[in-house]
Amino acid sequence: MVQAMTVGIRASDVTGQRVVDVKDVPTDSTIGELIEGLVPRMNLPVNDNGGNPLTYHVRLDREGRHLFASEVVGETLMPNDRVVLQPEINAG
Repeated sequence: MVQAMTVGIRASDVTGQRVVDVKDVPTDSTIGELIEGLVPRMNLPVNDNGGNPLTYHVRLDREGRHLFASEVVGETLMPNDRVVLQPEINAG
């Protein structure tokens, strides 16, 4: 059996008050899958004040850019990278 490689990262919410160290993110997973695992682990809200579902995005501190949900962890993240989860803001 071939074991998937993993990478360790630090994730925080946009306020910096909720921070988690994740030591075992599979390199063959997508950023979208990473977000799905981080939201409950960080106890982030899944709905806005109006009850509408929230969508989260990840910003990679090292590059200062938002990552696409389809990007592969092993091709995007490096060990000890810091990422910030940000809810999508819809005006109106």
